[in-house]
Amino acid sequence: MTHEFGRTRPVWRQVAAAIATRIADVVHPVGVRVPSVVELSAEFGIAVSTAQKVPAHLKAEGLIRAEVGLGSFVAEQPPKPLQQSEA
Repeated sequence: MTHEFGRTRPVWRQVAAAIATRIADVVHPVGVRVPSVVELSAEFGIAVSTAQKVPAHLKAEGLIRAEVGLGSFVAEQPPKPLQQSEA
């Protein structure tokens, strides 16, 4: 699979956005293992050093959780706050 990257954002941010979209679209449901750094590198055709930034970013955003020796998994998402209707 060939991925085309824009030139306006770092490649790792574009890959992180692609994985975040998969999580939002439930391609990767809660509790499912997300691709490893090596798998991201192969799938997106990027260097491992670039791919290493992706899970760190997704973890900081609260989208994934890491389990030592097991991998990274989609985190349970907190409920979205209710929007107040204008009275």
